[in-house]
Amino acid sequence: MGANNHHESFPWKHIIGFILSLVLTFAALWVALSSGLTVKAIIGVIVIFAIIQASLQLFMFMHMTESDSGKIQTINMAYAFFIAIVVVAGSVWTMSFVL
Repeated sequence: MGANNHHESFPWKHIIGFILSLVLTFAALWVALSSGLTVKAIIGVIVIFAIIQASLQLFMFMHMTESDSGKIQTINMAYAFFIAIVVVAGSVWTMSFVL
């Protein structure tokens, strides 16, 4: 057997992750429908909630930190997010000159 013989009897981590995901989803829904903020502020808040929820789901459901290579996987995911942001921001910046 390997070093990962630890099995929880009840998946508390998954339940907490699910409840926090629901809270973030309903908070984003409330911000969009009844907060009274400007459109730019609403989009900013929703993007922040989305980033928090994606990170939460990666750590709670994808077991990123439970293996021996958890730190390497975390660094790889952070690098992938950085590349994705650079590609999207670069594309938007380039398209701003075309349109």
